[in-house]
Amino acid sequence: MTTGISSYRDLKVWQLAIDISVACYEVTKSFPREEIFGLTSQIRRSSASVAANIAEGYGRENRGSFVQYLKIAQGSLKLLETHLIIAGRIGLVGSSVLSKLLGDCEENGKMLGGLIRTVQRKKADE
Repeated sequence: MTTGISSYRDLKVWQLAIDISVACYEVTKSFPREEIFGLTSQIRRSSASVAANIAEGYGRENRGSFVQYLKIAQGSLKLLETHLIIAGRIGLVGSSVLSKLLGDCEENGKMLGGLIRTVQRKKADE
């Protein structure tokens, strides 16, 4: 889609989403067993969904679809942030880990927003 980009794997926004997802899997390993179908599952699924939607949208090879999937990724990111905040408030995630994860989510959100604007501009230029 973008000059110099031959795959979704080249997108820094996708790379950061993968890093966040891996970090979420790591942090949820220590969650209590009774949370396996609760916050553990929700955090893991929403974190993986961010990168997956970026990849799927890129693979559609249509700018309109790409933007749609990037917006879905933004929604998954907000869902992830919400689950992380809840996990922090009930004491499952320490404040320093939570702060780092939320900071990474914020950065990823800014990157998604920038990419959406760029793809929309290119679509308008066609």
